[in-house]
Formats: sequence, structure tokens, C-alpha cells
Amino acid sequence: MQSLVMEYGRSQPALILSFPIGPSAVHMACPIFLTATDRRRLKKMAWSHKSEYRQRVRAQVVLHAARGRSNARIARETGLHIDTVRRWRGRFARQGLAGLTDRARSGRPPVFTALQTAQLKALACQLPAETGTPLSRWSCPELAREAVERGIVTFVSASTVRRWLAQDALKPWQHRSWIFIPDPDFRVRAERVLDLYSRTWQGVPLGADEYVISADEKTSIQARCRCHPTLPPGRARAMRATTPTAAAEPWPTWPPTTSIARKCSAAPNRAPASPRS
Repeated sequence: MQSLVMEYGRSQPALILSFPIGPSAVHMACPIFLTATDRRRLKKMAWSHKSEYRQRVRAQVVLHAARGRSNARIARETGLHIDTVRRWRGRFARQGLAGLTDRARSGRPPVFTALQTAQLKALACQLPAETGTPLSRWSCPELAREAVERGIVTFVSASTVRRWLAQDALKPWQHRSWIFIPDPDFRVRAERVLDLYSRTWQGVPLGADEYVISADEKTSIQARCRCHPTLPPGRARAMRATTPTAAAEPWPTWPPTTSIARKCSAAPNRAPASPRS
């Protein structure tokens, strides 16, 4: 312990300041000891081209510290401030690899409450027809507009709605079609048509001068309704809609037929396929 005496004049008493001088005044760096697993992960983090820049720098600091180098030398070789080197060296010594990640920040205060978020998610899990909205499925802009009209929120952007729905894997703008065939003779009736699509009739391949003519009805002309109700979307589940429809008020259309024709004028050697129904 040494003392430094400063005099401010003859009439004032002397001011004596004491401070330690010697090895004890130097801040000792935290020793770093790495396991084989930690060293492998740090090397992969420090030299990988896919790692974030901040993660690479922090890993390099720890690897230099594990070689017994001082903070001043590490700061000189990496181009960092000595306080930055001291911070990440100390955090790794206390917490390990978990200390190299950023700490949680409070961030901006929340604008929306948890109740508003839950109400909008519940709205996304309902079909638009149930709410009286003339839409077939929800989109993020439509959900944001509907939430404002219902008074759930005063204003919300489509990107905020998309982020809320992504938390529970909700995608109301997607739907999955499913088919349930109620006809017991579907296999027999479909096999005949599928054989013609593969250019086969009664087990015999079609010739080079034969081709298939297919005429189908226009389904968009008729007013149709689905055989089963559409299921609303849910968590990690898309909206489900049945593909088979039933004609509510059928209009007269051409019956769907599939037949075989020949390019030449000679009479065909096979009987044409009967119309499918």
C-alpha cells in the first residue's frame, strides 16, 4: 500500500489519497476450461458461414480465452473493445454456452391484450358464412377488417393478424378437399372409364387408328350444394370441404359419355363404350 500526498497551500491541511499499487490492482481474467463437446460446438459456431456474425465473434472470444490469452490480446486480435471481450468471457465462465445468447429484453409495451388476440383467433376458426360475411374463406386483411367492424380492436394490420395466427398454426385461407363416394357401384363404373383413359377396352389395347372421345357436362351451369357441411379451420388444421356436390335445381345438359371412334371410314371392329353415368 502506497500513499500519495497533495498539498493545496500552506494554510490548508494536506490531502492524503491512498490506493493499491501492484498485482492486486489488475483485474484478473476469468479462466476458461472447455470440454470436448463445447470446443466442437464453439468451433462450428466460430467458423461456419451460416452462423450469425455476433455468434461467430462471441465464439472466437471464448476460443481465444480457452488458450489462456488475456483480454487485451483478444481485443487486439479480434478488433473488439476490451469491455466486450470481458463481458462474453465472463458470461461463458458463469453460464456456459447459454451465456453467449442475448438476454431477453422487455421491448415495447404490448398494444393489444390477450383477450383481443384470443377473440380474433376465435373469429378465424369460424366460417365466414356463420358470421354473415359473404366470403368463402378468411384472409388476413379480411380478418383485420372484420375485427375492427366488430369492435374487437380499434386498428390492427394484416401482418399482425398473420403473426397471431402463426402462433397456433392457424391458416383459415387454406382448405382441404375430401371425397366420400356413396355409390356402391363406383368401382365397376369407374373402371370402364379409367381403362379408356389408359387406351384399353375390354382388356385389349386400342389401335393406332383409334382414339377416345369424352364429353362431359358443365358443372358450373347447375346450382349445387355440398353433400356434407364444411368444417371450420382449427389449430394446425385447415378448413375441410367436401368435393361431391348435389344439384339443387338441375338444368338439362348433355349426358357425359365416353366412346371409341376410328380415324378411318371403315367400320370399327369393336363396339363403342356405353355412356358413363
